[in-house]
Amino acid sequence: MRKNFIASVAFLLASGTAVLADGASDGKVKIGILNDQSGVYADFGGKSSVEAAQMAVEDFGGKVLDAPIEIVDADHQNKPDIASNIARQWYDTEQVDAIMELTTSSVALAVQAIGKEKKKIDIVTGAATTDLTGKACSPYGFHWAYDTHALAVGTGGALVKQGGDSWFFLTADYAFGYSLEQQTSDFVKANGGNVVGSVRHPLASQDFSSFLLQAQSSGAKVVGLANAGLDTSNAIKQAAEFGITQGGQRLAALLFTLADVHGLGLEAAQGLTLTEGYYWNRDDESRAFGKKFFDRTGKMPNMIHAGTYSAVLQYLKAIQKAGTDETEAVAKQLHEMPVDDVFGRGGTVGPNGRMIHDMYLLQVKKPDESKEAWDYFNVLATIPGKDAYIDPAKSGCDLVK
Repeated sequence: MRKNFIASVAFLLASGTAVLADGASDGKVKIGILNDQSGVYADFGGKSSVEAAQMAVEDFGGKVLDAPIEIVDADHQNKPDIASNIARQWYDTEQVDAIMELTTSSVALAVQAIGKEKKKIDIVTGAATTDLTGKACSPYGFHWAYDTHALAVGTGGALVKQGGDSWFFLTADYAFGYSLEQQTSDFVKANGGNVVGSVRHPLASQDFSSFLLQAQSSGAKVVGLANAGLDTSNAIKQAAEFGITQGGQRLAALLFTLADVHGLGLEAAQGLTLTEGYYWNRDDESRAFGKKFFDRTGKMPNMIHAGTYSAVLQYLKAIQKAGTDETEAVAKQLHEMPVDDVFGRGGTVGPNGRMIHDMYLLQVKKPDESKEAWDYFNVLATIPGKDAYIDPAKSGCDLVK
């Protein structure tokens, strides 16, 4: 009798566990947007990425598996220790199911490591280092909007083909900058060019004069700015004061987005070549999304904003298809499902978590070429995803068989 009772209890517990595994485990799905909201990358992603995430929730219907969807956000101040503390708190005490955006590569690497430890999903849209889907890859980590290899193929490749075969780098002194310089250097050399030197600068530099003087004296045809946000904008402004472009050198903004061009202005930014994964004025679908985003934020979206929208939407679709928000099941769907939205249409996710999609080589228009507000780019070329991103088998990720 006792054996039958124990067997019955075991069966009921097992059955109960199975029931709890279906649907949302705690009655809701909670997504955290963790990024820079007050520093050099605040316009790059910032609060507008939070708004993009909320748009995805609303477009999905506000619920998944009959459970409400909640977006929370925080400012990591570009500090991995602060980001790590927030991530642990979100995961351990606030029932956050997934963390996304994660501007700044050092932050993204730290949070992805925590997600791997705790078996929680992260989808990076704001950081660039290929290590996220390389040596630091995670079965629960995904990289969505762009990476340093795609930027190097786009901007670096275009300038080498145009005769820019000698380079000097101004590089942000942290993981993202190193990765972007290395990827672009490799691509320049592989195409017959050479790197004559480089210098590293601290994050959030105000004075680039000594760095620019070194670049100027190097005689390089191209000065590669392996930085982002206000660092890139400030370097471009100060380069004009030193007459770098007037002296025949070209500036390559290796990570520059629509938001940065808007902040700098067409007069200063005209002629710059850059690479993005999204441009609002490219086709009717992107224009419709851009207008909807503009109505809420007062700005047009760049690839970080559109990529965050896509990442949140795809995560919710994966939960819906899996029938549960359990991490393993959702990660499996994220790896298997094609991406079908305004940002990543036709995209696929590799076994290393890299979302492979087309990128766009863009050139900033001259002021008299711009027909309306935020009409800043000419699309020079579409870079197929298979060319833009590293073959997963060559990524260094130990998950790739």
